[in-house]
Amino acid sequence: MISNKKYDIEDRLVKLAANAILFCKDLPQDLTGQYYGNQLLRSCGSAALNFGEAQGTNTSRDYINKASICLKELKESRVNLKILHEVDYGKESKRTDILDEIEQLIRIVATIIKNKK
Repeated sequence: MISNKKYDIEDRLVKLAANAILFCKDLPQDLTGQYYGNQLLRSCGSAALNFGEAQGTNTSRDYINKASICLKELKESRVNLKILHEVDYGKESKRTDILDEIEQLIRIVATIIKNKK
């Protein structure tokens, strides 16, 4: 069986964005919940979209650029979830699962970038 790990990562990023949507639906609809929820939706979605764009690049430099944006967005998402943890916003189990997946994806994408250089 042939496996293309790039698509496995893409699938994980898409699932991360979807899980962020489900997590944010349950956040309180006050200023804090709306602000951090919107930021989390954008950064998780952007990570998936930029990695998808990286798949269509023609040069290693372009690939590294798009993958680096993906990495930046993942790191932003990580900080966002840590802030939400500090103020106990959202369902803890979902927040913890998403944060764990983000940590794994950060390591994977950083390794991909390093190996492309």
